[in-house]
Amino acid sequence: METMSDLTSDKLKAIEKQIDIQKKSVAFDMREPTIELYVNKYLKDIEKDDNEIFVPDYQREFVWDIKHQSRFIESLFLGLPVPFIFTAEIKETGRLEIVDGSQRIRTMAAYLNDELVLKNLEKLTELNNTKFSQLSSARQRLFKNIAIRMVVLSADATEEVRKEMFDRINTSSVPLLPMETRRGIYRGNFTNFIIELAKNQQFKDLCPVTKYFENRREEEELLLRFFAFSDCYPNFSPVESKGVAKFLDAYLENKNKNFTEKERAEKTKAFKLMIDFITRTYPNQGFTKKPGTSGISKPYFEGISIGAYLALKENPEISAVIPNGLIVDKENRNEFYKSIEGRYKTHTSQKILNRINIVKEAFLNDTHR
Repeated sequence: METMSDLTSDKLKAIEKQIDIQKKSVAFDMREPTIELYVNKYLKDIEKDDNEIFVPDYQREFVWDIKHQSRFIESLFLGLPVPFIFTAEIKETGRLEIVDGSQRIRTMAAYLNDELVLKNLEKLTELNNTKFSQLSSARQRLFKNIAIRMVVLSADATEEVRKEMFDRINTSSVPLLPMETRRGIYRGNFTNFIIELAKNQQFKDLCPVTKYFENRREEEELLLRFFAFSDCYPNFSPVESKGVAKFLDAYLENKNKNFTEKERAEKTKAFKLMIDFITRTYPNQGFTKKPGTSGISKPYFEGISIGAYLALKENPEISAVIPNGLIVDKENRNEFYKSIEGRYKTHTSQKILNRINIVKEAFLNDTHR
């Protein structure tokens, strides 16, 4: 094994050259936009998917619950330090891709638009059950003028570098993802069943995950959603009222207590029916939004997997061709696109039902013809 004293002059030069090259790819500058500016740049032209500050596909799911959102807004009112917003300039468009901070920016936008009613605040209790528009004009201006530091990655950074930055930020403390936690808490036959199915190579091929989710039980999370949402269809109010994570926890706990061999056989059959159809229909795409890409949008996966499965239950002979109405294209924002977009609250009961029904009806009605 080499020690520092063993390194040759050429080796040391190679080290310096590599550091210089890699540093250039992550060159950045610091800015301090106000909350109002963040929100305006995020919301302006969002309907055309041309907003200046935008959420990339691999971060589209909005996962903060009301308590988490409220606590963040409370921190801003109190003047407490909050994490920097990390963005990256896109050379071709001049837009800023959010590398880290999408939940924060969407929460600020929701609050300024009166979509968020503050709950469970422990310090500013007088703000509980209030909306932004109910504050005095002076307090509204003071809030909108709060500055939050933003790190802007150079436009020369490639998509690979941007995702690498996202991975490093989000794995710096290696927090457990929900499914990693569930494996330790909710043990039983149904958990084992999910783990077993997630190893299926055909399913794994349909789900090319990004680097951040590799070996982190993402396939198990997707399968849990497939079974849980299929079982509660068409009533998704429990998902919305509890939040996705708590709903899935409760579902998994209950299934571990009541999972029978009969249900195992039924769910295995449903799983196989669904992945065989997706393999035939999306041979070079799987559950990604576009062929040749990686990263699975959970709202997209839910719509395609459950919608296709429900269509197959009604008509096992549906055509294995992608209906026009299910093609995801920001230049043609169809109803399916709108049902999976990640502006705010991606898992309202209506949105979940809409995206599943759109897929189901598209396959049943042969809309590709």
